[in-house]
Amino acid sequence: MTRSLGYFTDVALRRQEGSDVQVRADCTVVRSPANPTFWWGNFLLMPALPAPGDLEAWEATFQREFPGAAHRVYGVDAPGLALSGPPAEEFRAAGYDVRADTVLTAARTHEPRRINRDAQLRVLTGDTDWAAALAMREAVNAADPHPHEAQGYRAFAARKLAAYRAAQAAGHGALLGAFDDHGRMLSGLGIFDAGDGVARYQNVETHPDARSRGLAGTLVPHAGEWAREHLHARTLVIVADPDYHAQRLYESVGFTPTELQIALEKRPLE
Repeated sequence: MTRSLGYFTDVALRRQEGSDVQVRADCTVVRSPANPTFWWGNFLLMPALPAPGDLEAWEATFQREFPGAAHRVYGVDAPGLALSGPPAEEFRAAGYDVRADTVLTAARTHEPRRINRDAQLRVLTGDTDWAAALAMREAVNAADPHPHEAQGYRAFAARKLAAYRAAQAAGHGALLGAFDDHGRMLSGLGIFDAGDGVARYQNVETHPDARSRGLAGTLVPHAGEWAREHLHARTLVIVADPDYHAQRLYESVGFTPTELQIALEKRPLE
C-alpha cells in the first residue's frame, strides 16, 4: 500500500495508461514498455528514504530492472520527510537532481482573481485537438532553458498523449485545453481518476506565446469542477515545484500543501 498521496496517484495513473506495476518486498517497479523514454513511467519507488551508502545498490537494482535505460529515476514513498545530509549529497555527487515537490489538495476549487474570458475551455475531441496538444507541448519544450532534444521529445510526447487519449476514451478522465478562435491550444492539462474519490492533475502547461494571460489559472479550477461532476472526485491532487510560481497559482484557487514528494532523477546525456 503506497503511503504517499503523490505516488499513490502517480502509480494509479500509470496503471490506467497500461504500465506494468510490480509491488515487491524491497521496492515497487513501474514499467511502461510502450513509452521507454518516459522517465516517470519507468522508475523504482523506494519504500523509505535511502541511507548513506545505498546508492550503489539502488543503481544496480535499476540497471537490472531497466537494462539499457539511459535515465535513472527513483521515487521515495515517505510522505512528509525530506532527503538531506549524506544520502542526499551522495546522490547529488553522482549527478542526480534531488527534489522535494509539494503535493497540494483541495475538496473543490474556486475561480481566480483574474479570469481569462477570451479562450474556449473544453475537453479535447478529435485528431485536430490532439495534434494541437502535441504542437503546444513541443513549443513548451523548445522554450525551456534546458530543453530535451526535439525529435526524441516529439516521439515521447506523442506516445504520452496517445496514452492520455486512450485513458480518456475509457472514461478515466480527460485532457482539457484553452483554445483560441483558430483552434490553437494555448494552455492544457490532464485530470484523471486515481480511485477512492481522488482525481490527479497532469502536465499543466501554457504555450510560451500565451503566458501571463490568466489561462492556467482559469483552466485549473474549470478542470476541478469537471472532475467533481464527471469523475465524482472528492479530493483533487496537484503537484508543484515549490520554487516555481505555479504553486502560488494553485493555492490562489483553493489548493493547500499536504505533503512532500521526494524524487531522485538523473537525466540521460543528450
